[in-house]
Amino acid sequence: MKKIEAIIKPFKLDEIKKALNDLGVQGMTVTEVKGFGRQKGHLEFYRGVEYDINFVPKLKIEIVLTADMAEKAIAVIQEKARTGEIGDGKIFVYPIENIIRIRTGENGEAAV
Repeated sequence: MKKIEAIIKPFKLDEIKKALNDLGVQGMTVTEVKGFGRQKGHLEFYRGVEYDINFVPKLKIEIVLTADMAEKAIAVIQEKARTGEIGDGKIFVYPIENIIRIRTGENGEAAV
């Protein structure tokens, strides 16, 4: 099993969610996050004053899938999140040792 964490631009969420649903992904967690990478933030003007915005708003999607499904999901996220501009985001993939569904006690792939 694999855990996928994807940091994406917020306006890409609906497109990615639809594509993952079409793939058969049944659940995900989405969190509003802020950060910066190579772009190092950006400048904004408010009432004539320049502000240095160091942290850019992003979304983090977290999904746990079987290993064979994870590769397909990664390809879908990469395709749908890409704009070709700086700040498109990153995808992190982690191995998962076990999953336990609290309500039923199921574990492993049955709990996904």
